[in-house]
This record gives sequence, C-alpha cells and structure tokens, in this order.
Amino acid sequence: MDQKSVRAGQDKDMEQVMGNLLRYGVILAAIVASAGGIMYLVLHGGDAQPSYAIFNGEPERYKSLQGVLQGVKVFDTSSIMQLGVLLLIATPIARILFSILSFMREKDYLYVIISTIVILIIAFSLFNGLGG
Repeated sequence: MDQKSVRAGQDKDMEQVMGNLLRYGVILAAIVASAGGIMYLVLHGGDAQPSYAIFNGEPERYKSLQGVLQGVKVFDTSSIMQLGVLLLIATPIARILFSILSFMREKDYLYVIISTIVILIIAFSLFNGLGG
C-alpha cells in the first residue's frame, strides 16, 4: 500500500469516530433530557397552572455545572433535564477537541490552528456571559 491510500484509510477511520461521537452524544443527551422530562411530568404534571403574569428566571442552581450536578445527585428533575441540554452543548465541543488531537497526530498544523481558534471562540462565548 502506498502512503496516500494509508492516509485515506486513516481519514475514513477518523470520520467514523467523529460521526459516532456526535451520534452517541446526541442520543445520550436526548435520553437524559427525556428521562428528566418524563420524571418531571410524573411528579409535577398535575401541579397548579403557573402564573405567567410575573417572570421568574432560572434559579441560581441551574446556572453552574456544579449546581446542576448537585441537583442530579438528588434526582431533581429540572437538573436532569438541564444536564441533557449541557450534554447536547458539549457534544460538538468534544468533536472539535477530538479534531484538534487528530490533526496534531496527522501533523496537519493549519487545521490544528483553525480548530483551536474555533474552540477559543466557543469558550469565550460560553464563559463571557457568566459575569453578567
């Protein structure tokens, strides 16, 4: 086998792994969020109708990863649904991080730089709003 066909096989393997990462990440996020939603409906489905005249924002415990994980430990249904959303957000981020490692392994430094810039932009946008 020549070098070109070996590299094509490795690229195909990387595409397969990245596709599976996205697929399973979305499936896991859907399962977690759905489980939390079903639990919420079972426990609170018959509660009184909320008043929409007054806006009530999210409680502080849902605004940090630590707060969400603490809620999941005690089976707080809203925390479980929030964890599903966080897993959904984390899935493409994990794919980008995996891409950076793959490109480093292949010594494709242009794509390492581009992927690193993308992950830095995402990190900035995620963490920039925490202070406000």
